[in-house]
Amino acid sequence: MADHAHGSQFQVTWVGWSVHGFTHVDAPRHLLADGTTTSDFKLDQLIGRAAVIDLTSLKPNEPITVARISAAADHVAVGDIALLRTCWELRYPPTSPEFWRTSPWLTREACDWLRTRGIKALGVDFPQDEGIRHLLDGIVKPISDYPSHDALLRHGVLLIEYLCNLVALTRPHTQLCVLPLKIPDADGAPVRAIAIEE
Repeated sequence: MADHAHGSQFQVTWVGWSVHGFTHVDAPRHLLADGTTTSDFKLDQLIGRAAVIDLTSLKPNEPITVARISAAADHVAVGDIALLRTCWELRYPPTSPEFWRTSPWLTREACDWLRTRGIKALGVDFPQDEGIRHLLDGIVKPISDYPSHDALLRHGVLLIEYLCNLVALTRPHTQLCVLPLKIPDADGAPVRAIAIEE
């Protein structure tokens, strides 16, 4: 690409990455061959009230059970985006193996509980499925080891993955605006996520 340092009149930067890298949103097509894609996103699925669920006291490799999540999430209402705040990136940088291999993870029962609350999307700041940690070794586990995908995404609850700076949220609710890059018919898209506390 063009670069001033190499004598180019214009600087032109090239970017390229998987749509599931960095902060992004999963479309159901990520899991289901006939699932909806990014072209089917409705903005009201990704914009609106978010319930901040404080899970910062979780320990490494701790499963997030129904008991743990329900104790912290009684303020979640139908139509909310649920934000699971662990601040995991403050313990380990996302570039480190520890971020991926030692994170807490959601149980299927906790995912089912969130779905029964009627959330429209789930936002996380950590690798939320136990199976994700094995991907570093090239091992793809059965879908049952990815419960947020199987119990939520399969049923139309969008997944907003690898958020950061949730430590800045100070209230139980916030207004959240998640804007995906407009990539037609994809299984996911990078996003810019902005929370507005009122």
